[in-house]
Amino acid sequence: MRAAGPASTAVLLLTTSFFLAPQASAAPLPAFAPAAAPRTACDPPRGHHGGIGESWAQRRLGFERVWALTQGRGVRTAVIDSGADPKHPMLAGRIADVIDLTGTGERDCAGHGTGVAALLGGRGVAGAPLRGVAPAAELLVVKQQNAERDDGGGARLPKAIRTAVDAGARVINISIKAAASPALEQAVQYAHRRNAVIVAAAGNARDREGDEGAAFPASYPGVISVASLGPDGARAESSSVRSKVDIAAPGVAVPTAWPGGGYNPRAEGTSYAAAYVSGVATLVRARHPHLDRNQVVHRLLATADGNAGTGTGRGMVNPVQAVTAVVPGETAAAAGRPPAPASLAAPEPADGRTGAVAVAVTAGTLTAAALAVLLGLIVPMGRRRGWRPGRTGPAAPPPPGDPETATAPSRGTIGART
Repeated sequence: MRAAGPASTAVLLLTTSFFLAPQASAAPLPAFAPAAAPRTACDPPRGHHGGIGESWAQRRLGFERVWALTQGRGVRTAVIDSGADPKHPMLAGRIADVIDLTGTGERDCAGHGTGVAALLGGRGVAGAPLRGVAPAAELLVVKQQNAERDDGGGARLPKAIRTAVDAGARVINISIKAAASPALEQAVQYAHRRNAVIVAAAGNARDREGDEGAAFPASYPGVISVASLGPDGARAESSSVRSKVDIAAPGVAVPTAWPGGGYNPRAEGTSYAAAYVSGVATLVRARHPHLDRNQVVHRLLATADGNAGTGTGRGMVNPVQAVTAVVPGETAAAAGRPPAPASLAAPEPADGRTGAVAVAVTAGTLTAAALAVLLGLIVPMGRRRGWRPGRTGPAAPPPPGDPETATAPSRGTIGART
């Protein structure tokens, strides 16, 4: 793989992380890395190797409730970032392909890309109650940056987007902030023409270089720009209000994977919020393959929980509604049935919205079932009586030669609310 030339465009990984201790030695080169790729300094902070508690973000989003309908199978989703650790238990066997644009090898030396990829499409690991949103998606890792600070990745970002599109990505996650440029805008337009959904971090309020400006490609039209929310449902202080914002997702104290088999127990930033939204977009594309890019974007925004203040767009992404809702302008039958309740009920979220949705869906289902049973009893009785008013006394037996026929009630399709 060839590395791009020097760049003047700043590009930053949008994250704030907390770790326990420095790593003693570099991790081994992934088995599938090209033999010719040069070794470079690669020393990400050491991750946490103890137990990981339940993720409030995972509980709040409730994306496991739609896994009976879709887990993202058949959708190739690109993670344009610092690479990803293919040996981490959450990502082992989950990475379909890796493309290195840095010329430094395919290892994740910043740790950022591993965390993003795990939240988007990581698989469950015994003993760790942590899951990715779309665990059956085809993850395409495009390494366009080798370090957390700018190492020339700004110039490579347009190429990374085009490379992801040409490699078949239908959803592209960009948890990176770059400056606006004609090349970057043209790359975004290229992806849109090829029907790819781009999800990008809205940027942190003040990045590592002190920049408070708008983030790109998040601020380009048609790109889903994602803000970060905390456990209380409010916008995180670290989430930018200068970028265009379309939707929001958890991005405070989020546990996720880290190179070397460990975890970052308290990752923070719009980077991780974007990963959640990319995962939901992947579920939508898998469940509704007939929808084009614009329809997928519209579905995600139309089914979000509602604005939560300045810099939150349409509010928290809602995976259950995004996958199951009947959205005006789409074929109702395409939305599918509401998902069955999860085997382990999730605790009520802080704002109660997801819990309210679950109660409404359950109540609607029970009401429809009761009506169907009632109709099943009334219709045959009415036919026997020729639809005459009933008597107060015992009903007369049916006339000879007119056998009773029991009509089974039909099972109606109940669409989730929009």
